Amino acid sequence: MSTDSKTGLQLRSLIKKSGELEISLVNVPIAEPSADEVVVRVEASPINPSDLGLLVGAADMTTAKASGTRDAPVITAQVPEAAMRAMAGRLDESMPVGNEGAGVVVKTGSSEAAKALMGKTVAMIGGAMYAQYRSMRAGDCVVLPEGITPAEGASCFVNPLTSLGMVETMRREGHKALVHTAAASNLGQMLNKVCLKDGIALVNIVRSPQQAEILRKIGAKYVVDSTAPTFMEDLTNALVETGATIAFDAIGGGKLAGQILTCMEAAINKTAKVYSRYGSSVHKQVYIYGGLDLRPTEFNRAFGMAWGVGGWLLTPFLLKIGSADGSKLRQRVLAELKTTFASHYTRVVSLQEALQLSNLAVYAKRATGEKYLINPNKGG
Repeated sequence: MSTDSKTGLQLRSLIKKSGELEISLVNVPIAEPSADEVVVRVEASPINPSDLGLLVGAADMTTAKASGTRDAPVITAQVPEAAMRAMAGRLDESMPVGNEGAGVVVKTGSSEAAKALMGKTVAMIGGAMYAQYRSMRAGDCVVLPEGITPAEGASCFVNPLTSLGMVETMRREGHKALVHTAAASNLGQMLNKVCLKDGIALVNIVRSPQQAEILRKIGAKYVVDSTAPTFMEDLTNALVETGATIAFDAIGGGKLAGQILTCMEAAINKTAKVYSRYGSSVHKQVYIYGGLDLRPTEFNRAFGMAWGVGGWLLTPFLLKIGSADGSKLRQRVLAELKTTFASHYTRVVSLQEALQLSNLAVYAKRATGEKYLINPNKGG
């Protein structure tokens, strides 16, 4: 299998100094692979929340407009003036999008490692995956197990390794159970399957009864709805039962992180033997790893003095644990791609369809149950 193509389409995101976002498709040259490189025909790449941060930036997508042609659509939208400072590092730079993907190796360099991948279905991470072809170092490609399609393997990095990374962080920091917000997401469902398989208590925080039902159907025991009038009591009771003292928060803004710490403190004090005016001595930790709510994070400081709030991202975590332990996590993902780490998509779209306003309006909402997969080589 080979390609005679000299160029391929690539999706680009540009924020101009004038305050305008422009998303378009460009033809880029397909470079001849060096000795240790391969060219992959990309057949599947998911749209993750982390991709949306680069794809649309801080633009107000209610202002989005479509132009161009059917084969070469262009989306423009306005970036609010107040948000332009946060975009300073990328102004007037056309940026490729797409963190991870999978496809078939169609051309290789001369090294034995590269040639061994010819015709193989591989998964990749490293950006610029919303493209028809992607050049990669042979050593950075992961050969998918026999019978795994590109669509099944396209999401084998970000969400699976994040879920395993959360559990590993819990263990390494001496906690015995954990809390997760926006818990009915694809990632949240994976985390539930990991915890059920490993015998770890997990408290899931969702934002609707429908999301709660999604998790209960896959076996989740502790599910609390942040919109319910009894939320704080329900969360405290779940924390008493599980003893969870670490949380991973995808929301970021608003009061939720502080509410989790408050309920952790209340749960600890329900079984405390000694009163302390400084609060419990048990450390309570919330890691913010997402920004579904871009407002400031609010705390009411009703949780003593033994607490912490910080940021958590997958790449720094993997660097911290080292290549050997990271490899163990990756091997588990590959072994459980059709079970624990199976991803489900609402729709598969071409590059052109990804730039249709109707589709953009759906996946840009980051709504639970609305995950899109791009097949760059699908007819538009």
